[in-house]
Amino acid sequence: MTDERRPFPAAVEAFETAVRARDADAAEDAFDRLTGTVGEARDAELHAAGPRLSAFLGEVPPGPRATVAVLVGACVERGADPVACAPALFAGARDAFERAADFCASWKEAGRGGLPSHEGEGLEDADFERFGFEPVMAWQSLPQFEMACVAVLNSPAVRRTAPGRAELRDAVARAAELSGEPFQYLVYALAVLDDEPFVAIDRATGAGFALRASGIGDNFQLHTLLADALIGGGHLPGTAPSPEAAAMCRDLPGQTPTTGSFNLVGADGEWIWNEGNPADVPVVDGVRLLVLDPPPYERGWAAGRFFPGMTGDLVLERVLSAEESRALLAQVAQPGR
Repeated sequence: MTDERRPFPAAVEAFETAVRARDADAAEDAFDRLTGTVGEARDAELHAAGPRLSAFLGEVPPGPRATVAVLVGACVERGADPVACAPALFAGARDAFERAADFCASWKEAGRGGLPSHEGEGLEDADFERFGFEPVMAWQSLPQFEMACVAVLNSPAVRRTAPGRAELRDAVARAAELSGEPFQYLVYALAVLDDEPFVAIDRATGAGFALRASGIGDNFQLHTLLADALIGGGHLPGTAPSPEAAAMCRDLPGQTPTTGSFNLVGADGEWIWNEGNPADVPVVDGVRLLVLDPPPYERGWAAGRFFPGMTGDLVLERVLSAEESRALLAQVAQPGR
């Protein structure tokens, strides 16, 4: 049996044909076949399906659109080209977040109180007419679009080159403000830095280090890799994280307990919380500057990647001269706490 006759590729073709022809009944039937056969699809079939489904995602009706986006993300996780799939996913997600923000504003203006759940709890049948079918569906679709976008943002090529990231970031920020939901995974994925220069200065010794970060999802991960590079590398005193903990913050699956080695402080004197992300670190003279103070109390966490599908790294490029370190440290405020 050839691949073209297998159930999943046949369902993809039927669904595309029906969507482009605006044949609602045929599209519904093909969508059921699509979701029913994806679990049996071969890797090569998923590689082909991801870009093909993304190419007409904007034409898919609002009801199944987010589910198709999730299917595209699943195809990417199985090896489909993320760069080919990302622009359509970002455009679809941006549209959903923009419409959902409008829905949130209208809901509050109507005095309805707390927003309904994304699963529909708190919605009335009449709300689809009151607020519009597409805005309501957009609100319900946000978790699915978040999942799909994170799948492609695991790719460094997407993070570096795919268009639409800034516009999506703005749309997510507005929806977060109006809804009170953080959409943390998508916000953090859109904030991931690649080939980003950092400088870390140990306040006690004055030693400074130039580093370069890529693919680090949160500051727990950054903290662990900093301690591995600087303490584990023999440049600073202290207890380094285990080799396993450092590897799990790069590309080894899983998590393992570790203990904090520093208190991370920005040049403005404010603490850099482990719960934040590396983009929170303020820039001084073109680089993100971290000051390393002793931890005020013992803090432990599960070391690992914030995004399990994203490879992270922090590379020590060189040790700064004493003069360089002093000049940067002179621009640093005392800790704010």
